[in-house]
Amino acid sequence: MDTEAEYLTAARADPALAVLEGLHALKHALRFGADVLRIAAPDPAAALALAARVAPDLELAGRIERAPLGRRPHHTGVAAIARRPPFDAGALPAGRVVLLEDPRHLGNLGAAVRVAAAAGAAALLTTGAADPWDPAALRGAAGLHYALPVGRAGPPGDRPLVALDPGGEEAEALPADATLAFGTERDGLSPALRARADLRVRIPMRPGVSSLNLATAVAVALYMVRSGFSQRSIVDAGTMPTDS
Repeated sequence: MDTEAEYLTAARADPALAVLEGLHALKHALRFGADVLRIAAPDPAAALALAARVAPDLELAGRIERAPLGRRPHHTGVAAIARRPPFDAGALPAGRVVLLEDPRHLGNLGAAVRVAAAAGAAALLTTGAADPWDPAALRGAAGLHYALPVGRAGPPGDRPLVALDPGGEEAEALPADATLAFGTERDGLSPALRARADLRVRIPMRPGVSSLNLATAVAVALYMVRSGFSQRSIVDAGTMPTDS
C-alpha cells in the first residue's frame, strides 16, 4: 500500500482523521495538542534537519518513518496523520466566535481558520455542505484546526450575533462573546441570518471596491476588534460579499 502513498488517500477519506501536509501544518498541530498517529517522509533525515531549523521546539527524533508521499508531495517532504478532535457546539470556550455561512471555497475556509487561530478567536463554525475539515481546508489552515474548535454548527443561541454586511449601524464596541458572521464569497449573508442578527456592521472600503476575500474580511474584523479600534471603523455588523 505505501508504495503508492495510499495510506494518505485512505486517511483523507476517514472522517475521524486529518492529513497534515507539510512541516508547518505538523508543527502547528503538535503545538496545539494534536494526537498525531503517523509522520512520514521520503527522507527522514532531511525532514529532521528542516524541523531543527524552523521548529526546534518539536521532538521528532524517532517519530518520522520513511514512506512515499505520492505524486505531488508537499515541498517540505513531510506528511502526517492525526485524529480529528471531538467537537461540541454546545460547549464552546468564552470569547468571540467566527461563523462562516455556507462557505464555498475550501481554501478560503482554511485561511479563515488560520486567521481566527492567530487572532485568538474562541471557535470557528460553518454552515452548509462544506466539511470544514476537508483536506483543502486543512491545507489552507496550516495545521491550525487544532488551535481552536472547528466544526459545522449554526450560531450559538447564548451569544450576541453580529453580522458583517455593507449597510448597518455604527457601533462603538462589540460584545466580548459575540459571534461574528460572514457570508458566502458571492452573495454575502442570507436574509434569514441578517434578520436574526443583533447588530450589523460593515468594513469600510475605498469607493469602487465592492468586496474583500473571505479570509481577509475575517482578519480585518478580528484584528480591529482585538486592537480595540472604534467600531466606527468597521461600520455595520452584517455580512459583506467577499471574493473567492
